[in-house]
Formats: sequence, C-alpha cells, structure tokens
Amino acid sequence: MLSTIADYTRLTQDLGKSMTQVAKQPDVSRETDYFLGHIGNVKTIDDFLKDYRLYTYAMKAYGLSDMAYAKAFMRKVLTEGVSDKDAFANKLTDTRYREFATAFNFAALGANATSTTAATTGTATQYVTQTMEQKAGDQNEGLRLALYFTRKASTITSAYQILADKALTQVVQTAMGWSPTISSSDIDAQAKMITDKFDLTDFQDPTKVTKFVQRFAAMWDATQAQSDNSSNPALVLIGSAATSASLDTDMLTTLQNIKFNR
Repeated sequence: MLSTIADYTRLTQDLGKSMTQVAKQPDVSRETDYFLGHIGNVKTIDDFLKDYRLYTYAMKAYGLSDMAYAKAFMRKVLTEGVSDKDAFANKLTDTRYREFATAFNFAALGANATSTTAATTGTATQYVTQTMEQKAGDQNEGLRLALYFTRKASTITSAYQILADKALTQVVQTAMGWSPTISSSDIDAQAKMITDKFDLTDFQDPTKVTKFVQRFAAMWDATQAQSDNSSNPALVLIGSAATSASLDTDMLTTLQNIKFNR
C-alpha cells in the first residue's frame, strides 16, 4: 500500500544520483547537448522562438510544455521581463512564467540573456528534473505529484498560488482528505480552507515539507487501493467490506505516524 512513500524515499534519499541517472539516458543527454551547444547563439526573442528544439526544451524545463504552442503569449512574457511589477509575467498567478522570464531575461540583458547560468546549466538541470518527474509519473502519478510538490513547496507564498496550479491543488486536497469537487466552489472559500488548516510558511521548512508529502503519499496509496478494490468484481463478491475496513485501519495507522502540525 505504501509504494509511493517507498519510491519517493528511494529517489529523494540520493537525489543527485537519481538526477544523474536520468541525465545520462540517451534521449535526455541528446537534447541537453543540443540545447547547451546552441542556446548561446540565440541573441533575440525571435531567434529563441524560431528554434523549435531549443524553445520546447526550455518550455519543458520550466513545466510549460502544454503552452509551447502559445508563442504570442510567451513573446509577451519574454518581452516585458520581470523588472517592472506591472510586467505581464508578474501579473500572472502561475509563477512558472515569472521563472521562465527570469531565466531568459531578454528584457534586461538583451543579447546576453542566453549566456547566464540560469539560461544554460540552470535550465538543463530543470529539464532533467522535469524529465525525472515525468518518468516517475509514467509508473506512479502519485510519485510525480510528490516530487513536484517537494520542488515547488518553498516557492509557495499564498493559497491562491496553490489553487492556480492543478498539481499543487491535487496534492493539498489529497493530503487533507478533501474531495476534488470542492474545486468547483468559491475560490476565496477554498483559499480560506487552506490557510485555516496550515501555515504556508511551514513549506519553507524541508522537514515539514517531507512530512506533508509523506501524508499525501499515504493518502494517495490508500485512495488508489480503495479504488482498485471497489472496481474488482471478485473482491466485491467475496466481501470487499472487510477489505475496506482493514484498509482504513492501515491508512489511519500510517497517518498517525505522519502528522503535519500547524
């Protein structure tokens, strides 16, 4: 039942080794070599957007693959940069755009924007991290969510930031045992639910983040097991009620050992 916790612990105990293993995979190393070998030749936003291979690599690195098609939108993000508080990226609730515009800061650095550490090796590291999470998700979606939350936790400053990110929202809702249906309720009410339950500054503490992610993982595995049992005709016929009761006891025992206190 605790496979997500076990896999999460295995990957994070030696994160450097896990990252290196992913970075050495042929498809990853090939794309990274191309990116690092060519990004320095990019001097303008137009250059960047025209090289599809470079552009999509960078977009994936910052978790924006699903927005790669929106070049006009991304052009505005890059053109306005992040220096002005009223810049487009700064007005967006989703912080990924601000991170992207910071890494590729054409607005402030012009032709030198692609020579910074953030734009080169920083982006490559982000790409490997995203790939590791994606590959983890191919085997266990709960593991991908746990890794993603761990990476993003320290950047969370408001409940609305969580609610603007589907993955962060799913982790919080699962960890707290809230039904996904609450997402259809008033957003201010959802934000209040979050801030009433825990202090967001706790996510600056790696130890508390780990405990919260462990709680999520336990709840995720328990929910998945319950779902599997409820859809198995054989278990229904032989008495799934007893199985569910046992599962609930196991889950509660686990959660008693993984407490997230405000």
